[in-house]
Formats: sequence, structure tokens, C-alpha cells
Amino acid sequence: MKITLLVSAFNSLSQVAYTYFKNRGDIVDVVFAINEKQMIDEVFHFNPDFILCPFLKKFVPKEIYENIDTYIVHPGVLGDKGAYALDNAIRTHEKEWGVTILKANGEFDSGDVVITQNFQMRSSYKASIYRNEVVTTFYSMLDGFLQNLQSKNFTKQLSGMMHKPLSQKERAIDWQKDTTQEILKKIYMSDSHPGVKDEILRVECYLYGAWEEEKLRGAPKEILAKRDGAICLGTVDGAVWITHLKEPHRFKLPATYILKERLKGVKEERLPLIFDKSYKTFYEISCDIEENIAYLYFNFHNGAFSSDKCMKLKYAFEYLKDQVDIVVLMGGDDFFSNGIHLNILEDSKKNGEDGWSNINAMNDLVHSVLFCSDVVTVASLENNAGAGGLFLALACDYVVVRENVVLNPHYKTLALSGSEYHTYTLPKRVGEKNSEILLESCLPLSGKKAKEIGMANIVCSDANYRIELESFLSQLFDNAEQLEDFLWKKEDFLQEHKQEIEKAKEAEIAVMYDEFWDVMSEFHTKRYDFVYKICPMKTPQRLKGIINEL
Repeated sequence: MKITLLVSAFNSLSQVAYTYFKNRGDIVDVVFAINEKQMIDEVFHFNPDFILCPFLKKFVPKEIYENIDTYIVHPGVLGDKGAYALDNAIRTHEKEWGVTILKANGEFDSGDVVITQNFQMRSSYKASIYRNEVVTTFYSMLDGFLQNLQSKNFTKQLSGMMHKPLSQKERAIDWQKDTTQEILKKIYMSDSHPGVKDEILRVECYLYGAWEEEKLRGAPKEILAKRDGAICLGTVDGAVWITHLKEPHRFKLPATYILKERLKGVKEERLPLIFDKSYKTFYEISCDIEENIAYLYFNFHNGAFSSDKCMKLKYAFEYLKDQVDIVVLMGGDDFFSNGIHLNILEDSKKNGEDGWSNINAMNDLVHSVLFCSDVVTVASLENNAGAGGLFLALACDYVVVRENVVLNPHYKTLALSGSEYHTYTLPKRVGEKNSEILLESCLPLSGKKAKEIGMANIVCSDANYRIELESFLSQLFDNAEQLEDFLWKKEDFLQEHKQEIEKAKEAEIAVMYDEFWDVMSEFHTKRYDFVYKICPMKTPQRLKGIINEL
């Protein structure tokens, strides 16, 4: 089939749809909703069998939906209508929510329903529920969606009032009255957009990334401590950590990067390198050890690895490898890793120097994993990964993926050639030809496809991912002798090929030097557009309807 994805941005939901249809062998054409004429021209030029809108903020032009069947993906239950669906669900403490796909008919979320499915709500912020529950539910509906399209098995949308968009007045925190739980809820329902507008130390800003604090106490809104870029503020009945702030017309940064010298005298409340999760607080690196296996979690905001986080994770990995036989890199709640921290680089007054530091810190982390002959290393890609973050995973001995995870094994869209030893690890797994296709086409691929081309060793189901991961780990080695034999062979191989592997990295870095240090480098422009979320003037050519070459 020929399918058009009409989107406001090529986000996680859009990429899941894209990879699903591509895996089926369909020809998929993406159209960015930039303006009405452009949408109409692109859609009719491709002339699809139908249009799906996984993430669309604009109305579909009448000329489109009256001539081509068009379907809207709404992150809400049957009968729910309007923008900010998840915001309202969190605000009203819904225990169950859902995803509904309905036909476009000119009235907002009011067309006939093709399919709907519910999920259990989790106490977390909006973006996390979207990236996990909404995406997974949507993916599980796609087979049924196509079946219902074929049979025309539609139902009527329920009648009801459209919920209203939430204003900043309704999101605002009253620090003298709101409890910790109320503050968490307000930030949860506003994260990652639009944030909660407030003022911290006379700085007007939007708040993101809220964590409950169990031990620290102080006056409402008093800054009690700082840690890893976050700040802790007192509440009427406890305290909360705020990890990120955004000034108006700027971009999101760790809170301490915004407040800077205003935090003079505020205590750095440190945690152990690997936190034991013994009480509620803000932390990024933690670990569960089960028998001879360490599950290492690194929950960095949006999967971004700044230089200091690379170093901390490297030290955590090196500490754990002396205690177990297998170390599993688990990533975070929403992402495995997305590579270097672009927002911090954009904020830097020394873009080249800090970018160079970040890529070298990332390489040091990858080096520790790649050349570790003391333990078996496994990457658990339960959540999305891209750029250098994906190549961190490929440095492991084994790669496990979830079936609907989206991987972006490329750098080119940011005008970077990339490093993280990818010119060694990627061809080693998928071959030279497929490596070139992946790096040049700059297209996402699913976990299933990653397994098919050799990038991953095993693919696990969405429903039973952790069970299947643990089963795979338990079957790796029958006895200690097999494990020891594997590690001896690994050490011999690394010693024999060490020079070759390091040469690959040095060649990568040589190319990247100018990309960071040259003030005219296209990377600086691309990074600016990414960080400030500049809307493209046209749909990227790489997303137009072509037959997958892989």
C-alpha cells in the first residue's frame, strides 16, 4: 500500500507508525504540516491509499479528507475530544486512559472511530506516559486498525463536551498552599510542554522534571540543595526536586545552568555514585544486582549525555564490573541514550571546546564498555536510542531490543559524521553496505528490523520484555567454564584488534574536529534549529516515499 503520514513533527509516535508500515513492505511518504497549500500539494502528488496522522497540531484541509480517507490518532479514551488530552487525564487523576484512531471529518476528534484501546495510567509526567504507554498501545492497535479499515468496521464517536485547553493559571503552583503531590501533578501534566510558569530567585522560567524528596525539609519554595544540575525546593509538607528550567524564548537546561551564581551558598547534596533507591529523592544512576548480573540504569533527561554524565556512568560501570559476571546497560525510563547533550552545547560560550569535550567523554565511556574483558556486557534497548547513544549499545557483547523500539543509527541530520567507535562496531554487526545505507539514509528502524539485519542479537515482545530479557541472560552460559572461555576469547580478540579499533576511532575524531571547532560548521546551525525546535520549511527529502533499501 501507499500510505501518507501527515505530521507536525516526526516524533516517537510518528516513527513507530513509519517503521511499522515499512516493515510490512508498504511505501510510506511523510508530509510535514507546514501550511495548507503545501500539505495539499504533497499529499496529492503522492496520492496515497489512505492518510494517518499520528501527531498533528493543525486541522486537516477539507480538500484532503474529502478526497482521501484520513485518520487521526488521538491520545485519549473513546469520547475524549480536544487538545491537551493527557494533561487533562493527569489533572483529573484518571486511573485508565487510552488511544483512539478516528476518521477526520472537519470536527475536532468527532469522526467515526476505527479502533480504540485503553491502558492503565501510571504516576509520571506527561511525556513519559506518551513515550511509553501511548506509543506501546498505539503500536499494539495497528494490526487491528488495518483489519477494521479493510472491513469498514467503524463505530460512532461518543457525544460529549470537548475539554478545554489548560492555561498557565490552571497549571500555576501556589507554593504557600499546594502540597507536594499537587505540585508534582501540576508539573507532571505540563512536562514536556508547555511547562509550569513560575519565578525562581527572580528568574522567570518554566519548570520541568519533578521528583519527590523524602528527607530534606524547609520553608515553601526555599532552595534546600542542589544535585546533578537539579534544585530541591521546600513545600508545605515536604520537598521536591526540579531538574530543568526554561527561560521564555529560550530552551530547556538543567536548573543550575539557569540559576548559576544565584545558587551561591546552596549545599551540593551528593548521593553515592550508584544510588540504592532506599528513599525517595532525585537520582540518575542506580543498579539492581541479581545473583551474578548487574542491571545498570542511567536515567538522564531526554537521554542526553553531557561530559560529566559520561564520566559518572563510566566510573559506575567500572565499579560494577568487579562484582558480577554480566553487566546489563538498561538506560532510563524513556530513552536508552541519544548521545551528546545538544542543549548544553548550545548554551555554551565555547561551543567548540565543550562539544569536543563531550564527544571525547562519550568515547571514553564507549571505550570502557568495548574493551572490557572482565565481564559480559549486554545492552537492553527497551526504549528508543539514537546517534551516539545507539552506538554505546553496539559496543556491548550482546544487544537485546524491544520489538517496537525505534532506533536512529545516524548523525547526519545534525551535520555530524559521528564517533563512538561506530565505524568499527556498526559494520562488524551489519556489514559495510548496510552500514553505509543506515548512516546515509538517516531513517529510523524498529527493533524487529535491527534483529533482522544483525544489529541486535534478540528481539523481545512489548508485553513480556523484562521476562524475555532475563530468560536470554540466564541462557547465555550453561556453566562457569563456558563463561570463562567466552571472556578469554574476548580478551584475545580485543588484544589482537586493539590497534585496528583505535585507528577507527581516531579517524572518526579527525573528521569531527572541524565539525565542532569551525565557526562556519553546519553543525552549529543544525544544533540551533534542533534546540530551539525551529519548524522546517519543507518535509525532509529523506522521509519521502521510497522503497526501503535494507
